[in-house]
Amino acid sequence: MAVYTPVSADELANFLAGYDLGALVSCKGIAEGVENSNYLVETTGGRFILTLYEKRVAADDLPWFLALIGHLAAKGLPVPGPVLDRQGRALQTLNGRPACLIHFAPGVSVTEASPDTCHAVGAALGAMHQAVADFGQVRANSLGPTSWPVLAARCTGRLAEIDQALPALVTAGLAAAADWPTGLPIATIHADLFPDNVLLLDGRVTGLIDFYFACTDVRAYDYAVTHAAWCFSADGRHHHADRASALFTGYTSALALSAAEIAALPVLGQGAALRFTLTRAYDWLNTPQGAMVTRKDPMAFARRLAWYAAATSKAMTGG
Repeated sequence: MAVYTPVSADELANFLAGYDLGALVSCKGIAEGVENSNYLVETTGGRFILTLYEKRVAADDLPWFLALIGHLAAKGLPVPGPVLDRQGRALQTLNGRPACLIHFAPGVSVTEASPDTCHAVGAALGAMHQAVADFGQVRANSLGPTSWPVLAARCTGRLAEIDQALPALVTAGLAAAADWPTGLPIATIHADLFPDNVLLLDGRVTGLIDFYFACTDVRAYDYAVTHAAWCFSADGRHHHADRASALFTGYTSALALSAAEIAALPVLGQGAALRFTLTRAYDWLNTPQGAMVTRKDPMAFARRLAWYAAATSKAMTGG
C-alpha cells in the first residue's frame, strides 16, 4: 500500500480551498508506490494527484524536485508539473506532511516492453536531457558511486543469505566502479526511469513521473540505468538486443551520445546494476517480516551486473 497518511473529505476540501480548481468531486488512495502517500483527486476543474511526502523523502529536497518537474513541464515535455495555489505556491503542508498537487497524466505503465516502447522511452529521455540544459539548480546524487561501498558494507557478511554468488558479484562490481569514468557530460538526470515511472498511451510516452531520485550526475549514466531497466527480462536472465537497439536509436534521435559516452556505457551499466543490486539487497535483508512492502529480488540486478561485466558498447547500443 502507499497511503500512510489518511486525509478526510473535510481536510481535503479545506486544502483545496486555497486553489482555483473548483469543488471536490472524489478522492481515492493509490496503492502503487512505496515512498509517499498518493491520492487521485477529481474536482470540477479536473483530475490531479495529491502527494503527501513521507519520511523517506527529505523535505529540504522538495523545492528542487518541484522546480525540476515545473521546468520540464514548461518545456513541453510529458512531465506532469505541480499545481500552484492562488499565491503561486507549489509546496504545501497537509496533516503534518509536506504536500503537493500534481497535474494528472493519462496513460498506463507497461509490464513487458517492446522495441517500439523502448524507442519511445529513449526519445523521451533524450528530450529530457536536452530540456534540462538550462536548468541551473544542482542536487548531488546520494546514491552515486561514493555510496556503493558504504551500502555494500552495511550488507557485509549477509549477501550470501540471498544467494551464494552475490558476494563475488558485488565485489567485482565495486572494483569496476573504482575506475569510474571522468570527464563525461554532466546533466540533471532522472536516475530511476523504470517502466513503472513511464506512462504510455497508444505507443506514445504521455508521462515521465517519480523524479524523487533525480540529481545532477553523468548524463550517460542515466542512459545506462534506463538500459538496465528496459532491456532485460524481469529476472535479469536475458538481455533483449532488439530493445537495446531501439532504445539507442530513440535516444540519439533526440540527442547524440559522444564517442566517449558510448565507450563508457559498459562500466556505467555495471554501476547502474550495482546500485540497484545493493539497495535491493539492503532492503531484502532489513525489511521486517510482515511489512506492507514487497521486497524486490536483488539477484535480478546482480544478473544484469554480470552481463555488463562482459558487455561491449556495441552490445548495449545494437550498433
